Amino acid sequence: MISQRLREAIAGVFSEVDVALAYQQGFDKLHATPCFMTMPEEINKLIWNPLCVHNLTSYLPSLKKKKVAVVVKGCDSRTIVQFMQEGLINRENVVIIGIPCNGVISVNKVLHETNHEPIEDITFGENGEITVKTLKGEKTLLLSDVCPDKCKTCQYPTPIVYDRLVGDPITSDKSPDSVYADIKEFENKTLEERLQYWEQEFDRCIRCYACRNACPMCICQDSCIAETRDPHWISQRATLSEKFMFHMIHALHLAGRCVECGECERACPMGIPVNKLKRKINLDMKELFGYEPGIDPEDKPPLYTFKVDEVTIKEHKI
Repeated sequence: MISQRLREAIAGVFSEVDVALAYQQGFDKLHATPCFMTMPEEINKLIWNPLCVHNLTSYLPSLKKKKVAVVVKGCDSRTIVQFMQEGLINRENVVIIGIPCNGVISVNKVLHETNHEPIEDITFGENGEITVKTLKGEKTLLLSDVCPDKCKTCQYPTPIVYDRLVGDPITSDKSPDSVYADIKEFENKTLEERLQYWEQEFDRCIRCYACRNACPMCICQDSCIAETRDPHWISQRATLSEKFMFHMIHALHLAGRCVECGECERACPMGIPVNKLKRKINLDMKELFGYEPGIDPEDKPPLYTFKVDEVTIKEHKI
């Protein structure tokens, strides 16, 4: 069983680290929660299944001075690579335990499929079947139907970097052209249609900053432009223009840095597809600079470098 193999892997490195980050059962059967282990007996609490949705690497910059073991999925491992590129972690202080991932669940999609009935139990089959038990009976779902959108475009189900791999590597069946097919389709809309779409989406934003707080690459929260008063760029008014301003700045600050882990979209209480903005910028980065965030530890994000002439960018004649 993969959970037992995970416990054994963490037990094998536990004496080398100050804390180990993994998953444990949450407050009910539908939720897992991050688990911070400092004592060996806590290892027995670990679980691994499609409930394990959180990107645990988000905690690494704040634990930079400690030796940490962390469990990562493929998308999570891209965050570590990005941290390494930007000098946000000490690689020698991180023990990466990778787990190949066939996908996780979207809690909101499961609740939608069960009419928001209280979940009494949930079990996972070997072929992607999910059996959900509620007070009204059992319902069988497919993981492919209730996974978050990020799983449908994931190219890296096996972690890119790891010190120990628990389970057999998984090869993605998605072609590079299909990954951004939805973004390219959206770009076919007129400018007015795209503006109207985002106006409708952002008008629902309550400016709770959950998307920012959950993002592993949003590392300047103590001086975030959304809340700073010196300089005072954005007010706290809940107007559409102020919401637009926040989301545009958030997206542009992640240009060439977003690893598409989907934490922003998972955390949004209003169900706004905020990850679509970041993926659009990632597509531009790929087409303009041939760069994908979180893939090569030796690479540098395009906005961290400067060239007088960019081969793929034709300067405007002034």
